[in-house]
Amino acid sequence: MADYTALVEAGSALVELLRDNLTPEPISNRELIALCSPHESENNQLTLYLYQVEEDTQGVQSGYYQVGQNVERMRPARYNLRFLVTAHSKAPAQLRQADQYRMVGAALQVLKDHPVIDRQYLSGSLAEQNAVVRVVLEKTPQDQLLKIWNNTSTTYKLSFVVLLTGVEIESRRERRFSRVTDVTITTDQKSQAKEEKP
Repeated sequence: MADYTALVEAGSALVELLRDNLTPEPISNRELIALCSPHESENNQLTLYLYQVEEDTQGVQSGYYQVGQNVERMRPARYNLRFLVTAHSKAPAQLRQADQYRMVGAALQVLKDHPVIDRQYLSGSLAEQNAVVRVVLEKTPQDQLLKIWNNTSTTYKLSFVVLLTGVEIESRRERRFSRVTDVTITTDQKSQAKEEKP
């Protein structure tokens, strides 16, 4: 099962998928696509910012499962991760908007073409468990995008939201139980005798 590192592993897998498919065109250098806040983009041209993590309880089994002869572990939790994907153009002012549109269009194309992140991009505990991480382009109202983006006085830049599902984190909570070794069965003969009388 995936460890607590699953969040960064999922984000890194998303970055590597985009790096392989967006360079050298429309983004010249792989390192210009990174996990970071859009407000601290520095020289990056495409940023991916994890802004929400929520537990996915739909269709997930709860309780414990057996991991040893006398040990049970709580079942892993599954999470949905929402990333804000933002384009940052370094082009001259008159070309900047068109440059950002090209980058966003290319990113949308790649993510739509890869509804499941290819195994080659998974690392660490996600790779070990052969996780199936799904990619969904989420419909997000413009006012919500502005709220996510606008926590500073920075001017809004073209952004969209991508949702990753199927990211699990294993629990470390365990409990021990003792096996039943003896069973004693008794019958209440008096009540049985009463029942047999006509």
